[in-house]
Amino acid sequence: MKLTREIKTAILVIASILLFIWGYSFLKGRDLFTNYKTLFVEYDNVEDLASSAPVTINGLAVGKVNKITINETTGKLLVELQLKTDFPISKTSTAALYSPSLIGGKQIKIIPNLIDKDPVVDGQTLTGTVELGLTESLGGKIEPIQQKLDKMLVNIDNLVTGLNNTLDKNTQENLKKTIAELSQTMEQFHRASGSLNSILDTNKGQINSAVSNLNKMSGNFNKISDSLNKADLGKTVRSLNQTLAKVDGLMANLNSGKGTAGKLLNDDALYNNLAKTSKELELLLQDVRLYPTRYVNVSLFGKKNKPYVAPTEETNSTDKK
Repeated sequence: MKLTREIKTAILVIASILLFIWGYSFLKGRDLFTNYKTLFVEYDNVEDLASSAPVTINGLAVGKVNKITINETTGKLLVELQLKTDFPISKTSTAALYSPSLIGGKQIKIIPNLIDKDPVVDGQTLTGTVELGLTESLGGKIEPIQQKLDKMLVNIDNLVTGLNNTLDKNTQENLKKTIAELSQTMEQFHRASGSLNSILDTNKGQINSAVSNLNKMSGNFNKISDSLNKADLGKTVRSLNQTLAKVDGLMANLNSGKGTAGKLLNDDALYNNLAKTSKELELLLQDVRLYPTRYVNVSLFGKKNKPYVAPTEETNSTDKK
């Protein structure tokens, strides 16, 4: 089959048109022979976001911003994302608008929700968020600092004004006098320090000897403390505690009437017997003194002895009077 000139011309024109379309799309960053996934995100403000800004997932570029349009009803900006990735993006994933650097424009990063396994479909709208960049963060922090600085400057201005109103001529003269007196006082302190230095220089030897004596005393105290440590005071205290415990036990036995000494101290009958014996011994000695012949009888003529009459307490008491 022979192609006519008209058919060749038509084929050439169609090929040129297709090549032009492919080249135009290629220059815009879209490959006609590659399958893309189109998603949408809405933002209130997309300042510094270019139409060809990259779209990333964890820092990896997976697409770009294809088109930005405005919604005439709500006033929000609809951003069309053109993605080329096999990474499973769920429907609940978010698209965050952020500034990667101070110089470059803004980009969009997709934050995938790995828990959700329901994949997004072509043409779906993701939830959009905005992350403050370094400039916005610094601006938000500098603004309150600037307000505080303005208030501080106003306070300083008021303070200076108050000082100017307070420092009249009399106050200035008083300040001059005070400064002069302070200067004299400092001079006197300087003289006193000079006198003190001379006294210290004069008595330097005595001060050194006093310090040496203090050092010797501290050495002696150290020796005494070493001796006390070597004396084993703990053992002595333990022995003393044991002795005191024995004494306490002995006193407790005496108080409770245990043993011979306890019975002697706590037996009322023994006490009464001793008292009675002492009384009888006293009466016996009294009777011997009053009537010795009853006990020592020397008779040359054989005189009969008088019968014995026991002495009574009344006789003893009368004799005492």
